[in-house]
Amino acid sequence: MNKAELIDAISATAKLTKADARKALDAFITSTSKSLKKGERVALVGFGSFSVVKRSARKGRNPQTGKVINIAAKKVAKFKAGAELAKSVK
Repeated sequence: MNKAELIDAISATAKLTKADARKALDAFITSTSKSLKKGERVALVGFGSFSVVKRSARKGRNPQTGKVINIAAKKVAKFKAGAELAKSVK
């Protein structure tokens, strides 16, 4: 499902116009992104939680040349599914 399909599904389920569904989805994405930038965790009970984790610096290998390269440390977004979501996917 892509963003347009998700907007259609939200619109149909919540009985909103597509414009309102798009605004709601964009607001969710913006709010979640801002919280993650601040290092905060975003938890949606039953669905899952978004958090930021730090990846350590490490050595990697260029697959074309085989040369060893240094990969810098960085922060990445992580999603962990909640119990209800995990059950429904089984």
